Amino acid sequence: MSVSQLAKEVKESPTLRLNETAARLRDKGEPVIHLGSGEPKSKVPLDAILACSAKLKTADIRYTPTEGIPALIKAIIRYTEETYHKAVAPENVCVHAGAKQAVYNILMTILNPQDEVIIPAPYWVSYPEIVKMLYGIPVIVQPEDGRFHPRIEDIKEVVGSYTKAIILNSPNNPSGEVYTAEFIQEMIEFCEEKGIYLIMDDIYQKLIFDGRQLVSCYDYAKDDSDNSRLIILNGISKMYAMTGFRIGWSIANKKITRALINVAAQNTSCPSVVLQTAAVGALEGIQSGVESLRQTLENNRNVMIKELNAFTDIRTITPGGTFYCLPDFRAYYNDSIALCKFLLEKALVVTVPGVEFGMEGHLRLSYCGSIKDITEGVRRIKWALDPESPNEIYIGDRKMRRDWK
Repeated sequence: MSVSQLAKEVKESPTLRLNETAARLRDKGEPVIHLGSGEPKSKVPLDAILACSAKLKTADIRYTPTEGIPALIKAIIRYTEETYHKAVAPENVCVHAGAKQAVYNILMTILNPQDEVIIPAPYWVSYPEIVKMLYGIPVIVQPEDGRFHPRIEDIKEVVGSYTKAIILNSPNNPSGEVYTAEFIQEMIEFCEEKGIYLIMDDIYQKLIFDGRQLVSCYDYAKDDSDNSRLIILNGISKMYAMTGFRIGWSIANKKITRALINVAAQNTSCPSVVLQTAAVGALEGIQSGVESLRQTLENNRNVMIKELNAFTDIRTITPGGTFYCLPDFRAYYNDSIALCKFLLEKALVVTVPGVEFGMEGHLRLSYCGSIKDITEGVRRIKWALDPESPNEIYIGDRKMRRDWK
């Protein structure tokens, strides 16, 4: 049996692979700590559960319009007005089966073969792979001097005649970097001037720390016509801890949205009406859970950074948002995949290799778990890597001895 050349070239998801490995070890009774997960541990909002349950009780579960049910589109419009200070029409909105599918559908709508998409590193692992799946060319912009914040000068250097779009994700997965308002303004003005699509992946926008204020990209957009190249992606998975519901959305000009709906109609037809109804409940319900999650994550971040600072040779940039940090482990290992395997084998700690995000020698560590997991996980990593640590450690009920250099 053979598969297509394209399928052969698409990389396996490292996060899903590591999740499976961790699950197998846990099934064997191993005391695995997962610092690679991107799922908050807080409960799904009650308003979402009640809305979902009420819809199920009707036993009237049918297809919906491709662009989404009217109630959800209305809720997204209200969210956009409150969060972005921007009034949009229903014709600007399309609901997708998760923000990941929104990325795929948007790129399928705007890309021709060999079109280039500029992606600053560090980047979410799926961006380059989705571009390649659509026969486009991902153009990666590496940061200078270990910084995570992109520079517009570096982006301008790689813009060419085949450049079709630029993807920005702030707060950023995997680094937690929050892009400045000045940078976003410069990017919007540059893309409007050059006629380049600017795709803003705002999935983590409510999970920012240290008193930072949300930046609305619409504050800097001058083109409000159906020629606007600004596209916004968002969803319920992160801010409401509703990762399993798979509901995201896009906001774009009416021409793009009409074409996008046609693409989606031939792809998944529509997201589940039950899950869309749950999303309405979340967006229209009590919002205190979002702030509670944000505060929990900020506290967890502080704990993780404090623990990582106990290493003498790890460079860590404090994240301004999300669930993640991206410390530099090159003083110990240059190969991040090998380092992940080593830490899983020796310390039973799951991490994600930085090379998958365009940052070799780094590891993505998640702090959306418990404080206990954060402190114990970093303690095990330190024991496995730092020769100044004690030679012996308890992992679960077993005493482990470091017998390697």
